[in-house]
Amino acid sequence: MRTREAFVWPDDKAALRRRAIRLEWITLAAMSSVILVLYLVLGNAQATRTAWIEDVLSLIPAMAYLAAASVERRGPTKRFPFGLYRSVSIAYLVGATATLLVGVYLLVENGMALSKAEHPTIGLMSVAGYDIWGGWLMMAALLYSIIPPVILGRLKMPIAREIHDKPLIADASMQKADWMTGVGAIVGIVGVGLGFWWADAVAAIFISLDVIHDGARHVWRAMGDLADRIPHTVDRDKLHPAIESARNAAISVAGIRSVEVKLREEGHLLTGTVYAELIDEEDVTSRLDHIRDAVEASDWRLYDIVVTPVHPRDLWNVKSS
Repeated sequence: MRTREAFVWPDDKAALRRRAIRLEWITLAAMSSVILVLYLVLGNAQATRTAWIEDVLSLIPAMAYLAAASVERRGPTKRFPFGLYRSVSIAYLVGATATLLVGVYLLVENGMALSKAEHPTIGLMSVAGYDIWGGWLMMAALLYSIIPPVILGRLKMPIAREIHDKPLIADASMQKADWMTGVGAIVGIVGVGLGFWWADAVAAIFISLDVIHDGARHVWRAMGDLADRIPHTVDRDKLHPAIESARNAAISVAGIRSVEVKLREEGHLLTGTVYAELIDEEDVTSRLDHIRDAVEASDWRLYDIVVTPVHPRDLWNVKSS
């Protein structure tokens, strides 16, 4: 079987992709420090423990992204003649599924703690020979835990939109929302300190519901991509503008009466088929080549486009299918 030609990234997009990879390495380092700091002050507070587990969980999308980036770079081979570009979508599904499962686990665990009316205790901790209420240290650690993910999330978001990177946008959106986790956990600790024993479990449940929401939304999108759903934008879930660009580029070629475009996603890339109704049967091969070149030039993501000439009746069947 003949293998595809490897996709060549435009220079500006390749630079953004390298920056995204660097940001994911920074994410692993920064979140590891957050995890360590929270672990040192963990105590018995459910909200702090839940926030800590969510931060541990945040390493999974970054690790899956880096693994997928390494695999994707290999390009088409004899064993994988279409390339390994879908590894990006697989990484997206892995990270989202892990998020969803842990969110469900946290919800059940904290719901059971609330139903049993467990009263958490936050004792004193010794720091440099001084006894300090553990809640102050927990809140300080939680405030620190908010800073790295919010900054990294804002840095990743524009890159993800520019290179059509859904795993990166999922990671960035979850990190941008991490401030809610930190604030929720702080509120729970303050509630326990004021004598409201249930505040800790309620805050933890709030955090777990946020985790479930993120996980379920991204699992649905990742499954759609792997099932060849029509391409959508990375964050707003609208039809991708490359579809209309491809259609306009194809119809602009001389000798074409009408066209229909069917695209699917392969990780960062968009591929598929253009069905073209020709005005006549002169120089068909050359015109089909012109259509392919015009379509692939209309958007950098369009790759390995197949152009098929069809009869008007067949074109109607394509549109209605």
